[in-house]
Amino acid sequence: MRLLLDANLSHRIADLLRARGFDVSHVRDHGLQHADDEAIFDFAAAEGCVLVSEDTDFGEILATRGAKVPSLVLLRSAEPISPDDCVDLLADNLPLVATALASGSLVVIARGRMRIRVLPFGRAE
Repeated sequence: MRLLLDANLSHRIADLLRARGFDVSHVRDHGLQHADDEAIFDFAAAEGCVLVSEDTDFGEILATRGAKVPSLVLLRSAEPISPDDCVDLLADNLPLVATALASGSLVVIARGRMRIRVLPFGRAE
């Protein structure tokens, strides 16, 4: 599973996940740090990446387009989360949802809870 981290996540998270064996890049690595959400979404889809973000706009793009790719991991937290905590949260949970992400899903991960929604929206889960 190839991960693409959105600009709203620290580039340090990509470095730390890479050190744990994940195939991950940051939008900055592709010159997309200032790109709009649509361009990042299209890049992730074209490159076969799972998009990881805190930005709920990507869920809206998935719904509006009725898209099945890219899969999206949406990180949610009531309070700010440190890069180290974010890495732990992703590293602990991504293996649990790898199959869902490979087949097209929106996965919402928060401390202590997770929700999976099959893409495209409206399809029987």
